[in-house]
Amino acid sequence: MGQYLAFDLGAESGRAMVGSLSGGMLTVDELHRFPNTPVREGDGLYWDTEGLWREIQRGIALAVDRKLSFDGVGIDTWGVDYGLLGEGGDLVEKPRHYRDARTNGIMEKVFERVPRDEVFGYTGIQFMQLNTLYQLFAARAAGGGGLDAARQLLNMPDLFNYWLTGVARSEATIASTTQFFNPVTMTWATELLKRLHLPGEILRPIVPPATFLGKMTAAPHWPVYATAGHDTASAVAAVPAQSGNNWCYISSGTWSLMGMEIDAPVIDSQSLALGVTNEVGVCGKIRLLKNIAGLWLLQECRRAWSQEGTEYTYEQLTRMAAEARPFAAMIDPDAFLEPGDMPRKISEHCRGRGQEPPATHAEYVRTILESLAFRYRQVLESLEKLARRRIEVIHIVGGGSRNAVLNQMVADATGCVVIAGPGEATAIGNILVQAIGAGELSGLEDLRAVVRRSFSPETFEPAGTRPATS
Repeated sequence: MGQYLAFDLGAESGRAMVGSLSGGMLTVDELHRFPNTPVREGDGLYWDTEGLWREIQRGIALAVDRKLSFDGVGIDTWGVDYGLLGEGGDLVEKPRHYRDARTNGIMEKVFERVPRDEVFGYTGIQFMQLNTLYQLFAARAAGGGGLDAARQLLNMPDLFNYWLTGVARSEATIASTTQFFNPVTMTWATELLKRLHLPGEILRPIVPPATFLGKMTAAPHWPVYATAGHDTASAVAAVPAQSGNNWCYISSGTWSLMGMEIDAPVIDSQSLALGVTNEVGVCGKIRLLKNIAGLWLLQECRRAWSQEGTEYTYEQLTRMAAEARPFAAMIDPDAFLEPGDMPRKISEHCRGRGQEPPATHAEYVRTILESLAFRYRQVLESLEKLARRRIEVIHIVGGGSRNAVLNQMVADATGCVVIAGPGEATAIGNILVQAIGAGELSGLEDLRAVVRRSFSPETFEPAGTRPATS
């Protein structure tokens, strides 16, 4: 029997989860939960990295208090963001939030030096201004001593692993979100960085998920594994899919990441035109996917209404959507990147497209969910075109898989069977990838068999069938 501690840090909150593996079955229990609240200083948006580190230490202390012992500890986080370490190993500046406005207009400046198609050729990554590449270029353009003083760059899970173990390594799944990683060679795209006059020497050696990094330098000295450090990679690992290629996944949370699992990256003119991304998965797999602005729109509306004095739980919002007038409006979920007053932004977006905006809070929620379902159908058709195969089953995992209203909308919009769950897929994947590293599981098929035995997903049948595509 193995017991593992997973820290799963999302854009809205973090958790410490205990996973116990026995007889081919996994149980997970929450040990500690905490908010992840960005910090605004001046005109910049930052992560409270030191606060998150304190919460990680708090989770460890709670485990010690309960006399728990672990065969592994692993950390996953959101993608793209990073910390810069100086000569002595300390942060030279507070890590920025990917929604920080400093990257506005930066992609076009990068393309003036390295054309867009060449950037894609190096990396196979979807173009988003929040990618690490544009953050670094913006930091260089702004000047200041942070980048000049840096001796190491570590993405967020790698940074916390370094603080736990003193070992500085870049785990492959999180490295692949930067847009200066080559998924064909599984190496840093150093030539791209040189062309942009960015410091490739600060990058650390790349290791695959399930790599043993070392023991915690402080008591209780538990072993630490570089799990699938990108939260989406951990979630996709825990998709309870059977063998075959008729399925795709949606990792549903603050972001919706929709894609297929394939054996090798697809980097060509068609994948460039369709705007997909090639990110690294577990056990040598590639996650061919599209980033979609997911339930963050709903989170931001809830925050805005709370500031106005109206509090809703997510369960209440879901019930409101089920009862609201359908198709009050249709929005592009990807048109909303920066935080703040989301209902007003949605209203302005609708008017700009010649639509009447939603009239009630319930209609705002339903508009968001219906628009997401329609966006999933668009992405599904792009993936099918690229992979030249038809998808019949959509696995929805993560916190958003608990939204039964959205799940049914997705089934109806796509004509696919939706299998929803597990909701804790990211923590489950984190734990079971550690178990691979510890030698308790043999690989990805073994991992998914554990998920299927241990958790019971919910199935949503479509209202109709989808016509065959040419």
